[in-house]
Amino acid sequence: MASLVTLTTLTPATPDPVGAAPHRPSLTAVTTRVSLSLLIAVVIPAVVFYGVFVLAGVWTAIVAALVWSYGAIAWRAVTGRRTSGLLILAAILLTGRTLLSVVADSTWLYFLQPVISDGAVAGLFLLSLASARPMVARLAGDFYPMDHELAARPRIRRLFWHLTVLWAVLGLAKASMTLWLLQSQSLETFVLVKSVSMLAINLMAAFATIGLAALVARKEGLMGSTRLVPVPVRVTG
Repeated sequence: MASLVTLTTLTPATPDPVGAAPHRPSLTAVTTRVSLSLLIAVVIPAVVFYGVFVLAGVWTAIVAALVWSYGAIAWRAVTGRRTSGLLILAAILLTGRTLLSVVADSTWLYFLQPVISDGAVAGLFLLSLASARPMVARLAGDFYPMDHELAARPRIRRLFWHLTVLWAVLGLAKASMTLWLLQSQSLETFVLVKSVSMLAINLMAAFATIGLAALVARKEGLMGSTRLVPVPVRVTG
């Protein structure tokens, strides 16, 4: 006599047949990707700059930070890895700062330029709000697989809009803080305080971004998960 027995097995909550939606990464995978991107594009250059600044002076530190950024881009290209938009943006800004400082022969100008670049990036983010794709939407593909259908969802569009505003305001705040430090502190104190404070601000903002994105992703059913699913099995007895 044949009967149906329900077995509970550990399987993906949603099957993944040919032509189905792309795999959705877990929150851990997204956090790891964001953390690695920040480490390569922001944290290590700041650490390299400050370490070389203490040991060999400001001009050597400027060159060392620039070499690290382009070395990271070259390494990812040679190994066939995708270069994040954040790393490219950081390298472009660092290149502009270095060239202007060398031409003007002014280290003070090098430290002033983050005020200008942070303000310019903040302005770019604000201007992008008037377009169909705010700036965060253009960078989101570095951290999560995006397609047109996903990017067009109302919750996702609102998330991109709000995060673009968040990073624009953050850029303006960083520019103001850098200008105040530059005018009120010695070079040694400025470099130390700026390195630590800006790194902390960027990391907190990044993980706030992850938290908000994860909240929306869970509402949209986008975070990869595995759960127990009852599977009917025909047995003969």
